Amino acid sequence: MRLGYGTNGFANHRLPEALTVIADLGYEGVALTLDHNHLDPFGPDLKERTAEVGRLLQRAGLAVVIETGARYVLDPYRKHEPTLLHTDGAEWRLALLERAVDVAADLGAEAVSFWSGVLPADVPAEVGWERLVNSCRQLAAYAADRGVALGMEPEPGMLLDDLAGFLKLRAEVSTLGLTLDIGHLVCNEPKPPDECIRLGAPYLVNVQIDDMRRGVHEHLEFGTGEVDFAQVFKALKEVEYAGLVAVELPRHSHAAPKIAAESIAFLRKAAR
Repeated sequence: MRLGYGTNGFANHRLPEALTVIADLGYEGVALTLDHNHLDPFGPDLKERTAEVGRLLQRAGLAVVIETGARYVLDPYRKHEPTLLHTDGAEWRLALLERAVDVAADLGAEAVSFWSGVLPADVPAEVGWERLVNSCRQLAAYAADRGVALGMEPEPGMLLDDLAGFLKLRAEVSTLGLTLDIGHLVCNEPKPPDECIRLGAPYLVNVQIDDMRRGVHEHLEFGTGEVDFAQVFKALKEVEYAGLVAVELPRHSHAAPKIAAESIAFLRKAAR
């Protein structure tokens, strides 16, 4: 188990500088969000730019997971759309995820994290679920051919929003791994976070960490929400989780170096 930091919390930094700061602060990994301002998955010469990022990561001594939750990478008007559930444009989301798998393979990333998306108003729930299952099967086959682990993230407000939804999907797509956001567990899971970690442990490939309050999907700085981090780290150690635990504070780029420094100090103390 190693601490990392998400580049979506360094949106105002150039990527090489963000990686330098993250490494200098003592983090051992980075959750790299593919976005226009860092590693644009739809820009030219993606393979060459990915190779350069690989060199930067190697020099900084950082492990990496790939995140795919950029807000406007597919549509400049609609945040996080289109999704795998849309009638029009789902192929663009799948193309983004396949490019993320390619980037992950080239970087030797530990996982690619993604989510279902919000169910569109004009799509019945059963149709959305069928689309999600079919897309995940296609993506899982693509990732398996390239030796890349996939982590489906339950996201509040989305079609797949909790651990029960993941387990239902896992029954349909047997190679799918799990991303857990610790804050989400407090936000909308019926069980305590430590129980969720133990339940999800057999499938766990990626962990995001932040503070949060019950019923409110807002990523908070550590110590300002309701997460019992000592219990979280105890559970992660009990299940022998060996992946990255990456800070997920996407709205805190305005003070990224300060918050990243405070975060690692808090998390190291909680882990002890």
